[in-house]
Amino acid sequence: MTTKHPSDSDGLCRDCSATVPRAARHCPACAAPRILFHDEINSLSIAHIDCDSFYASVEKRDDPTLRDEPVIVGGGRRGVVSAACYVARIRGVHSAMPMFKALKLCPDATVIKPNMEKYSAVGRQIRELMREITPLIEPLSIDEAFMDLTGTERLHRASPAQSMIRLANRIEREIGVTASIGLSYNKFLAKLASDIDKPRGFAVIGQAEAVGFLNTLPVTHIWGVGKSLHKKLVADGIQTIGQLRAHDPDRLVARYGAIGHRLARFSRGEDHRTVIPQSLPKSLSSETTFSEDIGDRDKIVQRLWTLCEKVTDQMKVRKLAGRTVTVKLKSAQFKTITRSQSLSAPTQLAETLYRAAIPLLDRAIDAAPAGSKYRLIGVGLSSFVDPLEADPPDLADPDANHRKKVEAVIDQVRGKLGHNAIGKGRAVPRSGKPARKSPYDR
Repeated sequence: MTTKHPSDSDGLCRDCSATVPRAARHCPACAAPRILFHDEINSLSIAHIDCDSFYASVEKRDDPTLRDEPVIVGGGRRGVVSAACYVARIRGVHSAMPMFKALKLCPDATVIKPNMEKYSAVGRQIRELMREITPLIEPLSIDEAFMDLTGTERLHRASPAQSMIRLANRIEREIGVTASIGLSYNKFLAKLASDIDKPRGFAVIGQAEAVGFLNTLPVTHIWGVGKSLHKKLVADGIQTIGQLRAHDPDRLVARYGAIGHRLARFSRGEDHRTVIPQSLPKSLSSETTFSEDIGDRDKIVQRLWTLCEKVTDQMKVRKLAGRTVTVKLKSAQFKTITRSQSLSAPTQLAETLYRAAIPLLDRAIDAAPAGSKYRLIGVGLSSFVDPLEADPPDLADPDANHRKKVEAVIDQVRGKLGHNAIGKGRAVPRSGKPARKSPYDR
């Protein structure tokens, strides 16, 4: 059955995507009351899709007894909130909040440790549904992306708005989580729109109302306006996007540097960025927050190997190799110390990452006051290249090829029997035993 395309006077049913006459309060096809009306609904094709409280939604999907309960996904009392369901958000809990504060606000919440493998798998399922609509998908995270639906009307016999309604409904029906959609004529406004009507939202910002919509929004809604720039803007008497628009673009550039161009364009509802398919992440990393502050260097080193494996597992799945190694330490006083170094050749091996990370860890510890304790360690790889360039033979290191073969065997066994089927001895906690002095044990 061919769906009738909406005219400028029609609306769309959010439940079945059928066209709805302007005067109707319910869909004539399915009687649903969720109707979307907008005068520019036929001319907009840039969408932003964002799953609602994704991690918590996946956990509620997998445990229906939690459906109406507050759920927080995060790392114990000393960690931070990775995601909070909307029940918990009503009580003031939000992402990146320290867990102890979240539990004060919502003491009856069910706290679940993040399961990134599960969330990534669900994210890939959602991405496949997106690809059935358009190849022009620019992921921002595992549950969020820009989509350009220009020219898809003939293929799907539906307007971009109808196609996005159908996508959101398929995600909810087939995957079991909900998503919110923003539709506009550029990426900046599409992303703003997706936040208007959460959860299960669909909001539209057209050219006619864009400038008026932006007028009273805080300047922090512009991508790139962080704490430092925001402080400077406020000191200059600029708190809203409308106030920003009143300034000459050349003066904004002179005052704030290159970002002044973006401030001027975005304040006028202009964004010429295109949707770039499959953009690569700038880095891949893994970190852990300790259950208690740790001051012993060897105990911190013991946590490093598992993190290195997690990073390089991601590298192998994404078919990437990285050249720059970064180690992050966060002190008990929440001060962050990072140290980075470029490798002589790119890698996707956990062993190579581990060996490069240990000297960086030592440099980070040396930079801190004597006797410091730490609450978090992280390690990452960046400066990505094709994996064919990774881990070449090294005449100065005759054992390098052996280590590469050992890791390949471990990966092969884990692929068949699961991650816990095999591993290196350093991954096993040595309770009651002193740490070995050499970090390069096999």
